Parts: sequence; structure tokens; C-alpha cells
Amino acid sequence: MKEFGGFPSGRLEFTPVPNVFFSALLNDITDIAELKTTLHVMAALYRRKGYPRYVSFADLLQNVELMRSLQGSEEALRDSLEKAVERGTLLGLSAVDGPGAAVYFLNDDAGRRAVAKINAGELKLPGIKAVAPVPVQAEAPPEIFTLYEQNVGMLTPMIADELRDAEKLYPPDWIRDAIKEAVLHNKRNIKYIAKILENWSVEGRGDGTYQRDSQETGPDRFVKGKYGHMVRR
Repeated sequence: MKEFGGFPSGRLEFTPVPNVFFSALLNDITDIAELKTTLHVMAALYRRKGYPRYVSFADLLQNVELMRSLQGSEEALRDSLEKAVERGTLLGLSAVDGPGAAVYFLNDDAGRRAVAKINAGELKLPGIKAVAPVPVQAEAPPEIFTLYEQNVGMLTPMIADELRDAEKLYPPDWIRDAIKEAVLHNKRNIKYIAKILENWSVEGRGDGTYQRDSQETGPDRFVKGKYGHMVRR
């Protein structure tokens, strides 16, 4: 093992990585080449200027550090990119004249919108044809982990597990709406969200909102009820 000499003194440059990468994605990536390639793509996208932000297969081939970590194998690079696209971390568009001009976007709101515009013919990239692996909508619903982080708080591994369990029990739109409901009443915690979902599953949603009895309305319904001790104000 080559020993690392430590980070240099002075001002360091940093590349932002979404928190959800660590809480909901990192543990699932078992292929080291896929992990290395994914991180290098994120770094390249962060440094790229203009719109849309994408990185090409040719650009990655010129990335000395990445290719050295892959033992210079073009096939390893292609395979790791395919895995990242299949996983849903990246969105890929292939070239008309070969893989050298294939481009990759991060699968976030900006990336999905860019690919949707390319698919619709509203945005042109020379030599690129749209072959996204899954249907992409310009206004795709927010991913539940991202929605939680953006509106409620930090996504810890325990909270991520609770959200995964909720996804097995409830439709995705229920979970998204429960998060919004919790934010609306300024009850930003996972137990309150879980209680909303539990009430909807028992009482039904009716016109799209959870039902309230005639004597209790508003957010205090969840505080004063049987499970009130579980809900932190």
C-alpha cells in the first residue's frame, strides 16, 4: 500500500458531494471502479462551466488520475459508467458515431431537465442522441431522501432506514405529501411523518389529505393522541 503523505497545508479546494450519496447510495456500490468513476464524474461536473453540465466519455479518458486508478483500461471505464447509469446515479446519452462522444449527467433535477430537453429536441448537443435508460420527465417528482434533506433535516443512516421501510409500506406520493404536511405544521421530524402515514393508512386520505375527527384538528392531533409521547415538538 502506498502511504499517503497527508493533505497539504494552506487553503484546500473541495468538491461538494450530496449527503444522500453517503446515506442512501455509498453502501450499495460494491464495485470499486464504479465508485472511483462516480466520484471523478461528480468532480468533473462541479468544475464544468456553462449549461448543461455534463462530462463526455472522451473527457474521462483524458482524466489521468481516473485512468491510472483503472489501470488504463478503456473497457473498465465503460463498464463502470454503465453500472453507474444502471444504478441511477448518472444519466447517459450515447453518440451517433460511437461511444467516444457519449455524455453523462448527474441524475439530479438539473440533469433530468437537461436530458428531457435533449429528448424533446429543445436542446442540441452535437452528435448526441437520446438513449436515457429510463423515461425522464422535465418535472420528475423529488426523490424522497432528497426531499427529506431539503425540507426536514440531515439524513442519518437510521432515518434513511425508516424512509426505506416507509417506501415498502406506502405509495411514494404519500411519503412526499407526509413530509410536506410535517413541514407545513413545522413538525420537522421522522416520527411525526411516520405518524401521519400511519393515520392515513388507518383512516384513509379522502380528498388527498389525512382525515381528522370532529374534535381534534391541526398538528396537535398527533401530539395528544396515543402516540403523542413519540412525537417531538
